[in-house]
This record gives sequence, C-alpha cells and structure tokens, in this order.
Amino acid sequence: MEPGSASTEMALLSSILAAYSFITENPERAALYFVSGICIGLLLTLAALVLRISCRTDCKKSSTKKPSWDADSDSSGSDNDSDTTSDLSARRHRRFERTLNMNIFTSSEELERAQRLEERERIIREIWMNGQPDIPGTRSLNRYY
Repeated sequence: MEPGSASTEMALLSSILAAYSFITENPERAALYFVSGICIGLLLTLAALVLRISCRTDCKKSSTKKPSWDADSDSSGSDNDSDTTSDLSARRHRRFERTLNMNIFTSSEELERAQRLEERERIIREIWMNGQPDIPGTRSLNRYY
C-alpha cells in the first residue's frame, strides 16, 4: 500500500465517523439538512427543465424569423418590450388554435363523451356563476340551495 492512499482512506473513514456522530447527536438537524437538499435539488431540476423547454421553443421560433433591429432605431425600450410581449401572446394564441383544430379523439364515442363532459362543465359553471341553472326541469334542485 502507498502512504498517500492510506491517508485518504483514513480521512474518508474519519469523515464517515464524524457524519455518523453528527447524525446520532442531532437527528432533527440532519433530517432538516437532508430534506432541504432534496428540495433544492428538485427546484434546480425544475428550473433547468423550464429553461430547456423555453429555450427550445424560442430557438426554433427565432431561427425561422430574424428580428430587424435597425428598423426602429429611435423607438424606446418600452415599445420593444410591448412588441415582444404581443409576439409572445400571438404565438401562444396560434399554438392554442392549432390544438383546437387538431382531432385528438380517435373515435366518435370519445368525441361524444368529451362533448357531454364539456356541456356538464358549462352547466356547473352557470350554476356557480348565476346561482341557478338555465336548464328547465331542474327547478327541484332549488330546495338544496
């Protein structure tokens, strides 16, 4: 055995024993550090995923359409901010319209079931908003309100 490897093994063993003694003396603090580390790791992972997804969609959009910076040389920064905000909202609206136009139902039964579900949700929203439904024949439900 080399003398350098023995000292690193002893340092590792010493660190393990120190960690074990800390955990046995302070179990609440050790649990707090452990849970805090897990939460911070999850938050960093979530932030990395959000950045990756947003950069991927922004990079695809910017590679197809290059902005012209010299067109509005005398405009203020707030105008550019509102332009980018309106561009972003327009992109989101177009994406939403594309999802509406796509046929996501594989059968007519699923389509019919989804339409019934949407109708139920609309009725429930009307009940919550108005206090009473617009559907005739449900007046007997008024005794529960």
